[in-house]
Amino acid sequence: MQEFTLITSEGASLTAERLDVLYEKTRQMYLKDSYPWVVGFSGGKDSSATLQLVWKALAGLPEEKRVKPVYVLSSDTLVETPVIVDYIDQTLDRINKASQDQHMPFQAHKVQPEIEDTFWVNLIGKGYPAPNRSFRWCTDRLKIKPANRFILNTAAKYGQVVVVLGVRKDESMTRAQSMSLAEIKGTDLRRHSTLPNAFVYAPIEDLITDEVWSYLLTVPCPWGN
Repeated sequence: MQEFTLITSEGASLTAERLDVLYEKTRQMYLKDSYPWVVGFSGGKDSSATLQLVWKALAGLPEEKRVKPVYVLSSDTLVETPVIVDYIDQTLDRINKASQDQHMPFQAHKVQPEIEDTFWVNLIGKGYPAPNRSFRWCTDRLKIKPANRFILNTAAKYGQVVVVLGVRKDESMTRAQSMSLAEIKGTDLRRHSTLPNAFVYAPIEDLITDEVWSYLLTVPCPWGN
């Protein structure tokens, strides 16, 4: 049983007992096969809660069982403010140091777009219009493609890979529907939307927003703040 009192609000029921269930489920998923995990990390609440939950879960395993690599992947779009870039760099450094100190399997990496996909090359060099609601070309080129390249390289090395994402059904009806359609019957994994040798695991899929904040505000961050 976890030694803390969870902050709760109306509609939130993230009890210590429920957390124990989530931790155990994540441990079983980790031990199920030899395929490495890639945890998407942006520094936002959902990705932070996901990474922290995975870390806490794996910390409950004997050290000799924490052998499968868990890559923590953050995208640098090259157009973020210096404050954001510094925050991500410092956080990734803390994750790597804490992983080493605690004998955990986490390895933090930062990916960047190729030169031809960078924001200014597309905007000025290729004449693309500024991104807008109907033409969000920047997301694919600056974030998705660099991450997918890392995932594909990892899948090529190990055969398959499990991508761990902080997606939740509570985000929207569209999100809930897309998650439901990708489900693989008889398992907690989902098909990746574009990568054939990648599967998706979403440990916080059933949490609501209040529960995510409750977790982050209550459970100490294992790599420090």
